[in-house]
Formats: sequence, C-alpha cells, structure tokens
Amino acid sequence: MVPVPQTRTQTPPVLRRAPVQQRSAERLARILDACAVLLDETGYEQLSTRAVAGRAGVPIGSVYRFFGNKRAMVAALAHRNLDEYARRISDRFAEAPFLDAHGAIDGVLDEFIAMKRTVPGFALIDFGVPAAAPGEGAGGRDEARGGPAGRDREEASGGEGGSAAGIDVEDPNRLVAERICALIATHLHRPADDDLRRKVLVGVETADALVRLAFRTDPAGDPALVDETRQLLYAYLVPSLS
Repeated sequence: MVPVPQTRTQTPPVLRRAPVQQRSAERLARILDACAVLLDETGYEQLSTRAVAGRAGVPIGSVYRFFGNKRAMVAALAHRNLDEYARRISDRFAEAPFLDAHGAIDGVLDEFIAMKRTVPGFALIDFGVPAAAPGEGAGGRDEARGGPAGRDREEASGGEGGSAAGIDVEDPNRLVAERICALIATHLHRPADDDLRRKVLVGVETADALVRLAFRTDPAGDPALVDETRQLLYAYLVPSLS
C-alpha cells in the first residue's frame, strides 16, 4: 500500500454537499462543533438537528444543506475526529523523527487517550456512529411532512429520515487501522504490507476495547488499565515494527 498524506482533511462521504467557499466551510465547522458539544450534554438519542442548528446559530436549512439526518451529521463528526487524530499522530512523528517502534506506539496511544479526555463529543463518538435504533435511517427524507416540523417528528420517533447508505457500511476500526498503518509504515521506513495491516488492525481492535474499559472504570481513563494496554501493544506490535 502506498502511504497517503494523512494531514490532508478528507471530505466525509456523508456530506450531501461539500463546502466550496470559506464561509460555507466555517458554517459546517460550527455545525459539527455544536454537534460535538451537544453529544456530551444530551447523548446521541436526544440529539436533534434542530438543537444543533440552534447551538451553532445557523438556520435549520443550513444543517440540511449538508446532512440528511443526524446520523449523517454524527458520521461527519466521526470523520473529522479521524482526520484530527491522524494529524496529531503525524505532527508527533514529525517532531521526533527518530522515534523507535515503542515511541511510535506511545504516540498513537497517547494521542487517542488525549482526545478521549479533551475533545468534545469524542468520549461518545470517537470514529464511529452508534448502532441505528429500530427504524432509524430506514428510508428517504420525507419532504411531504411539512419541512422542519416534519423533520422534528421524524427525529422524535427515532427515524429522522434519510438513508443510512454510506454511513453504516464502514467499519470505523478498519478506517483507523489503515490510517495508523500508513503513518507508522512511513515513519519507520517499512512497507505497509498485508501482515502489518493485519497486525495494526488487531492492535486497534484490542486497544479500543481496553481503552473503553479504562474510561468505564475511571472517567479520566484508569492509569493502570491504560498502562496494561500499552504493555500489550508493545508485546504484540514491536516485533513486527522493529
């Protein structure tokens, strides 16, 4: 696999329309910022596009210009989180170009923990969207329901309209593993072959489960469990990275 630049923001496939002007991009950023804050305050189930529009200070139509429903909006936030995570790792590697395999693993894990602790909405929505509730995202948005009022009814019922196509089909941990694999391979000057991609994917899946356990045990992330995660990643990945 040829590593790709990881600091370049990728347009989330869930956007109905990509921003082409600075003003539009800034409005999209405000919408996603508001979405992240409200996720911390209300959780995913109570999140609504109308509440996000109000918090962002934009018309509800501006939200629907970019997103068909709240799942698409949260999926875009997850994509933005992944871009930010990759940027942080890339910056860390650039600042310490002679990091060995242990240092590379530290960078990947430490930046994930830091985002869990500090980035709004990240504790609930890191790189993926919660499983759809029954009926959510089952069909197209119903334009005949009377515009925003109809959308509110859809949100209250859990459906909120909009197709889930392109949102639920992605495996977030595979996306994370691909980005991490490319970054580590580039930094350590080794090919991102199938064996390394498999190893990194297993590492990502394992670390994800253990970090979740650490944050269930302690809202700040149980230090002992974080250290156990680190030692496990060292033992599993260093032989393949050295």
